[in-house]
Amino acid sequence: MKNIHRAALLAAGATVVASKPRAVFAAPRADADNPVVMIAQINAAVEAMRAKHEEAIAGRLTQDEANALIEPINAEIDRLSAALTAAQLGGGAGDGLNAAQRSHRDAFATWFRRGNVDADLGELSVNAALTTQSDPDGGYVVPVDWEQGIDRVLGTMSVMRQLARVVQISGQTYKKLVSLGGATSGWVGEEDGRPGTSTPTLRELALPSGEVYANPAATQQLLDDARFDVAGWLAEEISIEFGEAESEAFITGNGKNKPRGVLAYDTIANASYAWGKIGFVKTGAAAAFAGTDPGDALIDLLFALKQGYRNGAAFLTSDAVMAEIRKWKDGQGNYLWAPPSTSDQVGTILGKPVYTDDYMDTLGANKFPVAVADWKRAYTIADRIGVRILRDPYTNKPFVQFYATKRVGGGVTNFEAIKLLKCSA
Repeated sequence: MKNIHRAALLAAGATVVASKPRAVFAAPRADADNPVVMIAQINAAVEAMRAKHEEAIAGRLTQDEANALIEPINAEIDRLSAALTAAQLGGGAGDGLNAAQRSHRDAFATWFRRGNVDADLGELSVNAALTTQSDPDGGYVVPVDWEQGIDRVLGTMSVMRQLARVVQISGQTYKKLVSLGGATSGWVGEEDGRPGTSTPTLRELALPSGEVYANPAATQQLLDDARFDVAGWLAEEISIEFGEAESEAFITGNGKNKPRGVLAYDTIANASYAWGKIGFVKTGAAAAFAGTDPGDALIDLLFALKQGYRNGAAFLTSDAVMAEIRKWKDGQGNYLWAPPSTSDQVGTILGKPVYTDDYMDTLGANKFPVAVADWKRAYTIADRIGVRILRDPYTNKPFVQFYATKRVGGGVTNFEAIKLLKCSA
């Protein structure tokens, strides 16, 4: 009997009305948060199916009648099997959380809505491995799945988060050793001596993190609404404010209590490029693109990158400059900008994606309106794990404010992988 081995129901009061084949199988929905209950229901369902088969064998039901009664059980068994497969024992139904993280999330949600909680949220956050400190003075750490929601929304708003490499750090500063070259090699015969070679030069890059904050507010009545998705609301509200602050910092930030932006580094003509500075090529006009063949500047810019970086390169500019670039045509009247082929792609120039961020320079004397880079290698964003929240129901009654903070660092980590276009004759 192929159905005997399936998972299912009937444990907590499940019943089968057996008088006629049209009878309905009725059972309470499985507790998806408790795999132990689901396993008990599975065992009970197996016994229920066996009983129906025995009734058919004893002649009390025809086989067709027994099959008609068993089919609803099978459907519910399939649902239970899928739920049990998705569930992580001790960690919930497919949410990727362990028991400690789920306990922290449930307590946090209660605190977020009502401002009080019986459990020690600080201690729960330690148990969930979200922090090593239980002192709540700096605010409570949001649950891991809430933070993932914030990061997802933020990633769609911030162009640099889409382009750059994003790492998670647990300390104040992200550090990385970079080889500046200097290692040498040589050719020798089979029996020739092997003289020593030069040692490569290493340099440490450090990206200190600064604190970005948001302060969204909601009414207590809204928070009391059980249908209100507080996690989704928080992700959207925080991401809007985080995104605006971060986007500016990733482009123009000075590195003091904030990320250092790509336009905040020293620049140098690409022909004289040196590590620690960003090389540039010129537009050919003092405060704009060249009057004839303006697209040549983008060709020069792209090929200022070494071939290994060109393969994964993308352009970055502002919407205002993009409006100029979109008008360029080749000698046959075809636009240089090519539209995306699918909805999840962006337009291209010279076969490379073009993204826009309005914190990039506009056209003007000595401005840098366009950048090109293999962004994953050129720029790194360092997120210190954990968004902290303070709940304030008093300052702005009847609104409850949520003061959220996160520590973020960022900077160029490979100066060879990025080039800038400078407005200059």
